Amino acid sequence: MLRLGTRKLLDRSFTGMGVLSITLLTAALLILLAPMCLRGVGAYVFQGTAEFRRVLLEKFHRGNRDEVQHELAVIMRARQPVFTALQAFQKELEAMPVAQRRKIKPEFEQVHAAVKELLGPIPGEEMALMMHSQYGQTRWDRAQVKIQKILFTEDYDFSGGGMGRKVLKPRVEKFRGTALEPLFGYVEQHATEMLRPQWTFYGRFLTDESYDAHFFGGIGPEALGTLYLTLGAILFAVPMGVIAAIYLVEYARENRLVRLLRVCISTLAGVPSIVFGLFGLAFFINAVHLSANKSVLVGSLTLGLLILPTIIRAAEEALRAVPATYKQAALSLGAGQWRAIRTVILPAALPGILTGVIISMGRAAGETAPIIFTAAVSVGKPLTLLQTFSQPTPALPWNIYNLCSEHVAVDEIRHVQYGMVFSLVLLVLVLNLTAIIVRAKVAKGLRT
Repeated sequence: MLRLGTRKLLDRSFTGMGVLSITLLTAALLILLAPMCLRGVGAYVFQGTAEFRRVLLEKFHRGNRDEVQHELAVIMRARQPVFTALQAFQKELEAMPVAQRRKIKPEFEQVHAAVKELLGPIPGEEMALMMHSQYGQTRWDRAQVKIQKILFTEDYDFSGGGMGRKVLKPRVEKFRGTALEPLFGYVEQHATEMLRPQWTFYGRFLTDESYDAHFFGGIGPEALGTLYLTLGAILFAVPMGVIAAIYLVEYARENRLVRLLRVCISTLAGVPSIVFGLFGLAFFINAVHLSANKSVLVGSLTLGLLILPTIIRAAEEALRAVPATYKQAALSLGAGQWRAIRTVILPAALPGILTGVIISMGRAAGETAPIIFTAAVSVGKPLTLLQTFSQPTPALPWNIYNLCSEHVAVDEIRHVQYGMVFSLVLLVLVLNLTAIIVRAKVAKGLRT
């Protein structure tokens, strides 16, 4: 027998360890999620330029047309000195000696390209085919990067040894005494007049379609696709998982076959998710032909198989946690076994089952590997409910990876990547919160 003092000391020690563990876990989550969420908010709240308002009007038909057109007229007047300097230097360039022209022309082409990236097409020049080349910078933070690109060249100083340090050199020094020299001072002093940044809340980033590979617009198809896949997986896995758990707990006799079945369920819970993706491709598409190619249906079934072991084990534990007296009382009143399970045991176990559903829902929403081969595409339109049976969909997990690893202009759309991460975390939290509220109401109803 432990002494009372020893037991109190152990209780306090375990309590302290528990509090410390929770504190460390909270700190880890904050360190991991806080930077992503802070940068992700930048996809919704930022300083939008006149070009952003122009895109909203021309592509999404939002905004006051007269106000936007008036603003565009004002900024075009502010940009005119820049265009004039470029045109004057082009004429001056043609009159230069060949040797001098060859030396300075590459530098001018860099300035010319950077100005087009900042302000959009230059009047009188041929309109580019790509949409992102038809507009200037829509965000003030990216505009400042382009301004620096116009004003400075990057070089590296290796005088201190090692890797060297980056040095910014004023580009104007290479154009002293030319018609282009005034451009640099004008861009530095009048950038806000040429772009007119304003704080903007872009709430429809979550619902708008994207244009030109996410250079413009939002993540509506990706968010809707993730919701389809998650809810589809839950609709498939929860009934199957609960039925399997009921059989294992209430009907199956303990023998070798049942023990083998439990081992298989536990093993499936540890199988890498990419294996489920390959299985979904081989079985649902190539063997069963549920759809001709990728589809939300196939992706949902694959994700359902992925989370099925978790739901089975959670449902088993919840059913076993129901006191045996509940079942005995129901049977003693004349109820059959199935009626006792349906009306007494299942309602009592429902809070525990919903806990497993909550955990599984978060995993299904965030998985990438299973949907690569079965459901996900890089670009697509929002799907209707009927189209989910035969069409693939963009999805947040896959598109986050795709934009970070394969997009041709990663830095240009960095805010979209973080916006997707933030939106995915928010979507999972909303789904989990909804399930937690339902579980709390069910538990309260059982207590009353």
